[in-house]
Amino acid sequence: MVKWFWQRRDTGRKLQLRSRDELGGANRVDFEELAPDIQTFLGQAAYLQLGFFETLSELIQTTPELGEKEALSRAAGAALTKHEALVALIRERGAEPTELMLPFREPLDAFRHATHGVRPEETMLSVHITAGMLDDFYLALSASYGETGDRVARILHADDDRQAIVDLIGETIASDPEWKSLLALWGRRLVGDTLLIARGALRPLTLGAAGQDKVEPVFTELMAAHSRRMDAMGLAA
Repeated sequence: MVKWFWQRRDTGRKLQLRSRDELGGANRVDFEELAPDIQTFLGQAAYLQLGFFETLSELIQTTPELGEKEALSRAAGAALTKHEALVALIRERGAEPTELMLPFREPLDAFRHATHGVRPEETMLSVHITAGMLDDFYLALSASYGETGDRVARILHADDDRQAIVDLIGETIASDPEWKSLLALWGRRLVGDTLLIARGALRPLTLGAAGQDKVEPVFTELMAAHSRRMDAMGLAA
C-alpha cells in the first residue's frame, strides 16, 4: 500500500516550515531544487488569493444575515489585498500578471469547485482550511526566492481576517451537534485536494527518494497546522 507523506513514520528530522514570525533566512526549508521558477510561483500564488476572494464574494451574495456578510467581507478584503500586492510585485518585476496567472486558471478553478460545499457553512470551512494550508505552503516555498520570496512572505503573513469566519462556524456547531460531525468529516475531505495542489506546485512531477525526503517534513507540518486549525474549532482532524 502506498503511503502519503503525512502517513509515514516519524524519522526524527527537525526540518520545519518557515516560521510565520521569521522572514529572514535562518530557518529556510532546503528544497529549492524542487521549487518552480519564480514566474510560476508568483502566478500561482496570485491566482490562489484571487480564488479565495471570489469564493468569499459568492458567499456574501448568498448569505442573508448582515452580520455574516460583514464578517465574510473582511476575509474577502484581506484575500483581495494579498492578491493585489502580489500583482503589484509581478508588475514591478516587469511581467504581466494575467499572463502569469492564466496557466493556473483551469486547475485552480477546478480545485475551488471540488472544495466548494453544498452548504455555506461547508464553503466557509473550505476557505479557512484550504487558504490556511496553502498560505503556509507558499510561505515555506517563498524561502527559495531570495528577496522576492521575503516580500511574498510578508504579503502572505498579513492578517487574513478569517477569525470572524471561525466564530461563525463555532456558532453553527453550537446550534446543532450534528454540524460538528458533518463539518469534521468535510474538513478531513479537504486535505487530499489541498495537498495535491501543493504537490503540483513542485517540480519534478515525479519525486525520487531524495526529493521525497525533502518534501516530507513540509507536508508533515502542513498536516500538523491543519490539525491545530481543526482543534481550535472543536473539530477532529
